[in-house]
Amino acid sequence: MKPKYKRILLKLSGESLAGANKHGIDFDTVLNYCQPIKRLVDEGVQVGIVVGGGNFWRGRTSGDMDRTRADHMGMLATAINALGIADALEQIGVDVRVQTAITMRQVAEPYLRNKAVRHLEKGRVVIFGCGTGNPFFSTDTAAALRAAEIDAEIILKATLVDGVYDKDPNTFDDAVKYDQLSFQEVLEKDLKVIDSTAAAICKDNNIGLMVFSIRDPQNIYDAVCDTKVGTLVTN
Repeated sequence: MKPKYKRILLKLSGESLAGANKHGIDFDTVLNYCQPIKRLVDEGVQVGIVVGGGNFWRGRTSGDMDRTRADHMGMLATAINALGIADALEQIGVDVRVQTAITMRQVAEPYLRNKAVRHLEKGRVVIFGCGTGNPFFSTDTAAALRAAEIDAEIILKATLVDGVYDKDPNTFDDAVKYDQLSFQEVLEKDLKVIDSTAAAICKDNNIGLMVFSIRDPQNIYDAVCDTKVGTLVTN
């Protein structure tokens, strides 16, 4: 198998970084995720990464807290995860840069589209932290936005579920998995694969989306080779 795509955007959930601990970062788990990323980079694939922050903070479960402040806390959680992934990649010899949508120059570069593209062209992995930098937008929307900005061919959404189902497979035994969908179907059926803003950005910019399970980290590599490891969403 050889990679089909030249430039990708990998979306990692914060929860997946916690491993069995369910909270924080399990570095053995992160290192396992980094191995197929290194293989892709070694084979010439340009990799951008957007990471969530749910292993540290979930703003929507914060009770009566102001939504804007809660979302800002979530953005900072994604910065912690971005730095953790960067460290793991560097440990196995991958050149990496972290860019954040909220300026924190002591620990990361500010997000600059042209600089990010230049890093990718030089074979560096670029990890985008702090979401879009704005409250009320999810990290799925950040992934779609960054993918559009850097001209990624596809978004790989690595989750703890092996694809898109018509209903929650963890709750319903009769849930049916889709092999392929259109973004229009995702929006019309209100499937919870990504939020509607992210789906609209992908639809309008003709960016494909592959949703697959990261329980087997090899799926990251296989998805770039267009192997059927999950659900493909296109126009």
